[in-house]
Amino acid sequence: MQRAAERVARVNSDGNGSRALRRALLDEIGRHVSFDAYAWLLTDPETEVGCDPVADVPCMPQLPTLIRLKYATETNRWTAMRKPVARLLDATAGNPTQSLVWRELLAAYDIVDMASLVFRDRFGCWAFLDLWRVGPAEPFSERDAEYLNAIVPPVTEALRRVQAETFHIAEAPRVPDGPAVLVLSPDLRVRAQTPETEAYLRALVPPTGDRQPIPAGAYNVGAQLLATEDGVDSHPPRARVHLSQGVWLTLRAARMVESDQTDADIAITLEPTSTNDRMSLFSLAHGLSKREAEIVAACASGTDTRRLAQELFVSENTIQDHFKSIFAKTNTRTRAELLAIARGR
Repeated sequence: MQRAAERVARVNSDGNGSRALRRALLDEIGRHVSFDAYAWLLTDPETEVGCDPVADVPCMPQLPTLIRLKYATETNRWTAMRKPVARLLDATAGNPTQSLVWRELLAAYDIVDMASLVFRDRFGCWAFLDLWRVGPAEPFSERDAEYLNAIVPPVTEALRRVQAETFHIAEAPRVPDGPAVLVLSPDLRVRAQTPETEAYLRALVPPTGDRQPIPAGAYNVGAQLLATEDGVDSHPPRARVHLSQGVWLTLRAARMVESDQTDADIAITLEPTSTNDRMSLFSLAHGLSKREAEIVAACASGTDTRRLAQELFVSENTIQDHFKSIFAKTNTRTRAELLAIARGR
C-alpha cells in the first residue's frame, strides 16, 4: 500500500489543471480497483459544496436528479464520513435500499455497490469521489477499501496543490459583463437564465461541439440549498470554483421568495469571487497556518511590519520569519507579488 501511495503521488496534471489530474489519477486507480462509472467533484474547502465535476455515469440524462438525491442522501454523505473511504454495501449491512440515491435512482441502473471517498485535510475539504460497480460485477472488497484509503492522503495533497496553482496564472481573464443568474425549478431543472450565464457555464464545464453547457455547479449549490432546508446538512449553499485564467467564481443558491414554499423556484447567482473570499481560499490552498493567513490579510489592508508586530504581540523579527514561510509556501518573493497573486492582478 505504501508503494501504491507513492505511485499516486507521482501522478501529475502536466500543467493542464485539476480535470487532467483527476483523469490521470482515475487511470492509476483503475489499475488496482476496477469500477464501471465515477463522479469526482472538487469542493469549496469551507462550504464543502461540489463545484467542478469530472464524471462518467450511465444516468447522465438524469443528472439533476442524481445530484439532488446525492445531496439529500445521508448514507455515506461526504460531509459526515468519519473515515475517508466508505462502501455502500458495507455501510448498509448489505441492504442498499437504506440509501436514498440508490433506492430512487441507482438501483434502476443495476449499480451493485459504490465506494465513496472524501479528500480532506486540516485546511478543508477539497473533493469527493464516487466509484460505481455495475452488475454482474462483485461489490468492493476490503482489499479495495485498503488501497483506496492508502491513496487518499497523496491525492488530497495533489488536489489542493493544483487548486493553489490556479492563483499563479497571469493571463488576462475574460469575464462576461453583466449579472449572471440561472433559475432552477425545485427539482433542479433549468427554467431561465440571463444572457451572460451561458458564457460562465461554458467556461466552467466546456461542452463538446455545439452542445449546450451543463450547469453542474448550479445543480450542486441548488441541491445543497434543498439539503439545508431538509436538515440533511448545515453548510451554506455556496461554492467558489476556478473559472479560467486565474479567475474564481462564486455560485450561490436562494429561493425566489422569502417563505417556506418548497415549490418556489431557486435562483443561482454567478459572480466573480470577492477579494476577501479569494484571499481566504488562497491561504487555504497554499497551506498557510491561521497566523500566516492573518498576516497576509493584514498586509493586504496596508499594515506594515511594526504595526503587525504590535497587533500580534510578537517581535518584528518574528513577523519577518512568518513572511519567509509564507513566501516559500506561495512561491513568491516579495509582499507586492504575494498580494498581487492573492487578490488577483
